[in-house]
Amino acid sequence: MTRKVRIATPNDAVASYATLLKQIRADGLLERRRPFYISVFLLLMLALTATGIGFVLVGVHWAQLLIAATLAVILTQLAFLGHEASHHQIFASRTANEWAGRILAAGFVGISYAWWITKHTRHHNTPNTVGKDPDIAMGTLSFRADDAAAKTGLSAWFTRRQGYLFFPLLTLEGLNLHVQSFRTLVERKPVSGRWVELALIGVRFGGYLGVLFWFLPAGMACAFLGVQLAVFGVYMGAAFAPNHKGMPILAHDTTADFLERQVRTSRNVTGGTFTDSVFGGLNFQIEHHLFPNMPRPNLRRASLIVRKHCKRMGIPYTQVCVLASYRAVITHLNHVGLSARDPFDCPMISRYRRP
Repeated sequence: MTRKVRIATPNDAVASYATLLKQIRADGLLERRRPFYISVFLLLMLALTATGIGFVLVGVHWAQLLIAATLAVILTQLAFLGHEASHHQIFASRTANEWAGRILAAGFVGISYAWWITKHTRHHNTPNTVGKDPDIAMGTLSFRADDAAAKTGLSAWFTRRQGYLFFPLLTLEGLNLHVQSFRTLVERKPVSGRWVELALIGVRFGGYLGVLFWFLPAGMACAFLGVQLAVFGVYMGAAFAPNHKGMPILAHDTTADFLERQVRTSRNVTGGTFTDSVFGGLNFQIEHHLFPNMPRPNLRRASLIVRKHCKRMGIPYTQVCVLASYRAVITHLNHVGLSARDPFDCPMISRYRRP
């Protein structure tokens, strides 16, 4: 359901966020944590090297599919680092962050940094806002009842079951990310760093596929690639989906202030240090949206401050466990999907059946 959130005292709301930001800064939570990121990067490089050694030692054997799954996990973790660099969390220099993000995204993961940053910036500015947030735009999945109602035929059949099909569909998300990236880089419109990214992605895929098909039989190499892309897609989707799916969707002309808009549309996922590592800090989505340049190690401390502040302001602060977050996503998608039209339904019955 689309909700129009309005506030009566915008000046008070702005002052409220300013007060929160002042406390966050006073506690040093926006200070860079370069040693942490250097350590994570070195660990991932060590893991990548170990995976390469394992690939050689296993040889022509179907156990290579375990190597493929491991590689997918490492690439996803590198994507998290690229995401953090894009938010200028790692270095003080904007240029250094952008180059780090571009190399990590295009050179290691094979995704266009320019495509990602453009799409992701729009999402951060207007999360879950109709007509503004690209993450809720109608596509394969429908996140709004109005979009689902426009689906017919096979598309409607899929939409009515989209919640249950969500995770199986994520197995194709890895491939989709690569396709969307390449499509952006070859479009006839200005793209920052186009040739650098094309070169990085070209070398990345040329080397990766060359090694894969040189050492393994074609069938096994294709299976390796398929498993790697599937696990990568599921992991990426599973990390990003709980953040906003199933949270309030705001009207295009909402007048909600920055603090309320970011908190109401975001969901945190509870857990310990392991959860923080698995999600790459994305489990603290509320704090990440309020302070995009806050380093990952500081998000947990910030969440305590933000939660207390939201309680004083009467702003709902949502946090659930991992399983509950996925349950909420699936439930929301299925609920929206019921609005999809069935060409064999009686229009009057369909009208009253929809939520």
